[in-house]
Amino acid sequence: DVTEIEEQEAQAKQEEQIMKEQELSNLLHEKRYLKALGLAISLDRPHTVLMVIKAILKETDGRKHLEENIVRLRKDQKEAVLAFLVTWNTNSRNCHEAQAVIETLLKHEAPDSLLQYSGIKSAVESLLPYT
Repeated sequence: DVTEIEEQEAQAKQEEQIMKEQELSNLLHEKRYLKALGLAISLDRPHTVLMVIKAILKETDGRKHLEENIVRLRKDQKEAVLAFLVTWNTNSRNCHEAQAVIETLLKHEAPDSLLQYSGIKSAVESLLPYT
């Protein structure tokens, strides 16, 4: 019977999730936004990523800090943020943050590089009506 083993694994995953949530909360409190972005992306939390971006933009020179943080993300993280912002852009409350990230990506990524992103075609098609 493997029920006990499966329960232990599920409990371990839940504990790990709680630890990551606490770490994310601490990173936001300490204003360590790059690590917070990376952790929120790895947890696949679009809303949390949006909250981090909003926190960055509220800072003095928020746009500059947003650029610095987005540029330092890995390609796979940028792809995830691009997928998230497609949804954000459809909501008038979040469209400004989405547009700020799009602007940063367009400024700092070469067109050939952007074309290599997975899901770029569908993302652009989804962004056009709302942009």
